[in-house]
Amino acid sequence: MLDDRAGYLALALIPGMTTARLSTLLNACETPHGATSAPFAFLCTLPGFSRAAATAVRGARAEEGARVLARVEELGGTCLLPTDEEFPVSFREIPDPPSALFALGQLSLLRTPAVAIVGSRDHSGYGLEVCGMVAGGAARQGLVVVSGMARGLDSAAHSAALDAGGGTIGVLGNGLGVVYPAANRLLYERVAVEGLLLTEFPPGERPRAWSFPRRNRLISGLARVTVVIEAAAGSGTLITVASALEQGREVMAVPGPITSARSVGTNRLLRDGATPLLGLEDLLAQYPEVPGPSRPARDREAQMLLPTFNLTSEEQRVVDALDGAGTHLDRIVTVVGLPPGDLLARLCGLEIAGVVEQLPGRVFRRVRS
Repeated sequence: MLDDRAGYLALALIPGMTTARLSTLLNACETPHGATSAPFAFLCTLPGFSRAAATAVRGARAEEGARVLARVEELGGTCLLPTDEEFPVSFREIPDPPSALFALGQLSLLRTPAVAIVGSRDHSGYGLEVCGMVAGGAARQGLVVVSGMARGLDSAAHSAALDAGGGTIGVLGNGLGVVYPAANRLLYERVAVEGLLLTEFPPGERPRAWSFPRRNRLISGLARVTVVIEAAAGSGTLITVASALEQGREVMAVPGPITSARSVGTNRLLRDGATPLLGLEDLLAQYPEVPGPSRPARDREAQMLLPTFNLTSEEQRVVDALDGAGTHLDRIVTVVGLPPGDLLARLCGLEIAGVVEQLPGRVFRRVRS
């Protein structure tokens, strides 16, 4: 019934009303009307309900929920409650699931296998290229690309998915009808038509600092795998990674040059056990139901994931001392004339960049010039 939906929504939007508390309340009172009309003293006896919480429940009105539903309808959107068929099943498996969702666009995307692609707002050209390749390739293979509609690589992931003719879900840290950042207005309008905008915040609500970490848990919660393209040491992207790990999701990271501050976070993730993403085939291995690309396509994609690396004169001397078969470290020291410690540091950087490969026995070979 509409009154029950409006009443439920009025309760769900009470500040601090978690899904667990709302479930406790409705189990005890049976209906939203029963909750708002329950004796104050009884509400105070419920687990997790203080006097302030009981007061808020008593003050909730179905009319407020009805106003929110009307505004969603005006915007062309839909309100999804956990009992609705379209409500994402994956959200029932995560800690602190949303009590309600507001959606604008193609709801069918919520039933399609998804990958979350996140990364730095302040990205490099390499990060942008990799993001386009991964997001576009995933979309062409039938995966839905999920990201946070932020500047930088989030926006690039959404655009690449749509440009590839695939689907994308933009998870907002604000309500429908609010475009943030303002520069993303055209992307917002495009995703609303060709993809799906999704949020747990009511229409018109402005973003706040705490709303983005809450958004991030939904980004990872929608997806089987979270891919991190680039992330600095303290990047907010790592909040999404923490949510993914808490939810038991797979985390994949793209390696980057050890000289790049933008890749410190991703390289540390790899050091700490994240799965390396070196090509689209690595991602698709996590989705056995999705057909992979042909071998020529795999080779092109793997090459695109090699970091862009401008060699210094000393690094070029190191590369010139190698061949495709392999050269022992002692021989490289003799030819290049660098101390072994300095030489190893440069070889490590070249290996991360995909220019050099280390073989057993302190032997190195050139992969590409």
